[in-house]
Parts: sequence; C-alpha cells; structure tokens
Amino acid sequence: MHTVVTTAANEADIEVVDELLHGKEQVVHADAGYTGADKRVVRKTLTWKIAAKRGRLKAMPGGKEKDRLQAIETAKARIRARVEHPFRVVKRQFVFAKARFRGLTKNTAQLMMLFALSNLWMVRKQLLDPAGKLRPKYA
Repeated sequence: MHTVVTTAANEADIEVVDELLHGKEQVVHADAGYTGADKRVVRKTLTWKIAAKRGRLKAMPGGKEKDRLQAIETAKARIRARVEHPFRVVKRQFVFAKARFRGLTKNTAQLMMLFALSNLWMVRKQLLDPAGKLRPKYA
C-alpha cells in the first residue's frame, strides 16, 4: 500500500482517483466504483482495467460472449484480490471494522497507521532472520 486518501462518506471514491496514483503506473486495475476514472485523470497513457458492474453480466443472455466476458472479469478479479489483501489485514488482524473517531483528520491518522502496520504484517517473513521463526518454541 503506497497511498491512503480518506474522504467524507458523501464523496465518491472516483473524485480522488488522481491522488491515488503515484505516477509510475502503466496499468490501473479498479473495481466497478471507478467506472469513468480514465476521464478524470490527467495522464492519458494509462491502461485501465475496470471491473464491469454485476448487473451488466447478469443481464446478458448465455452463450460464448457471456462466457468470454466472465473469463475476462475473473482475470481482473484475481489481480484486484491482491490489492484488496491489505484491507483484509486491517480488518482481521487489527480488528478495524468502522471509523471510531469524529472528524476526518483523526480517522485519516488511524488509517495511515493501520495501513503502515499492514505493510509490515505482509512482509514479516522477509523481515525475520532467515533462520528465525514466526513463533519460536520455548523450552
């Protein structure tokens, strides 16, 4: 996780999509909430892989075209699953389910800390001594 941007609940994620990009991306994978994000970003050289809305695939009649689109969406979902993993760590390992503070500043500070810890949690095996163990056994 390299960028955390918080917004008020009444602001859409797509409004801050340009702030989420660090500038070295070539391909951007996003969920259906970012439909139209390519029109809001200044850099036009990016390749966008945005998930289709569920209703679009459900409404399609069965056949080769639907199977092909489902395979494409599955491939997109596999890549996005890696992006969603830090959120799982924050929710499960650090038991963060909802904002507990009043005000965007305090919640932003808490989320910054949680995602920094999430980055450490995900590389903890590489940070340990090669001969070290995650759970040392005591005599």
